Amino acid sequence: MPPLRTALLQSSGRPGSVAENLKVLDEAAGRAAAAGAGLLVCPEMFLTGYAIGDDVPLLAEPADGAGARSVSEIAARHGIAVVYGYPEREDERSEMGVSSAEVPQLPLGGAPRGRIFNSAQLIGPDGERLANYRKTHLFGCFEQQWFTPGEEPVVQVELGGIRIGMLICYDVEFPENVRAHALAGTDLLVVPTAQMHPFQFVAESLVPVRAFESQMYIAYVNRTGPEGEFEFIGLSCLAGPDGAARARAGRGEELVVGEVDPAFLSASRAASPYLRDRRPGLYASLV
Repeated sequence: MPPLRTALLQSSGRPGSVAENLKVLDEAAGRAAAAGAGLLVCPEMFLTGYAIGDDVPLLAEPADGAGARSVSEIAARHGIAVVYGYPEREDERSEMGVSSAEVPQLPLGGAPRGRIFNSAQLIGPDGERLANYRKTHLFGCFEQQWFTPGEEPVVQVELGGIRIGMLICYDVEFPENVRAHALAGTDLLVVPTAQMHPFQFVAESLVPVRAFESQMYIAYVNRTGPEGEFEFIGLSCLAGPDGAARARAGRGEELVVGEVDPAFLSASRAASPYLRDRRPGLYASLV
């Protein structure tokens, strides 16, 4: 299988403006596709912005909402798969199995109903919605105030012969999460994130170690700059199974590109003893 050229969009867009963030995404998708990328990964809550406070329930939408349809159009127009973060509202529409396009939108000022998740969605290069993941480990008071934790630990989809798994930000800091993906055969773990000061060691050190110890690629894609009470530190990276950063952004707005190489991954897994030397019978106390 040929390598999957993967683009990382390090940007905070314009918090609170879905329309402006879609413009940023459209431009980035065009540049990524022109650079030969087959996949573009955006940060956590990219569609709306992260530090949006009381606007979380107002900007949240179902997985098949207007924002998703716009991202699908962008992906199809540029022929590139897209992973983006957004606040997902689970309401009566999803429970009844009815498309959001079939139900009138809530009036301005109306009270959205249902639980809200911090989610990430993967849209295929043809515009099809392929996978949706809900963050399972919520970080800090802000997230715990507005979001419900997801309950599905491993979400995967095949793209170009590569098995892609999804986590969001804080999730990757739990070794159990990444190891679960390794055992399920994830080749590339995409991690939209909103990593803030002073936790830059996560991007610099922890993520490459996670990729090495679980023998996979990890695309860790961060926001950047000040946003509300937060200061995002950038440093997005594509870490390889050898623990090296195959692509690394700085602290500002940036689009970086790296390759996920199935041949290198296969060779690395054959050479690394971690997964085959596990002794699961010793680990019962962990759960």
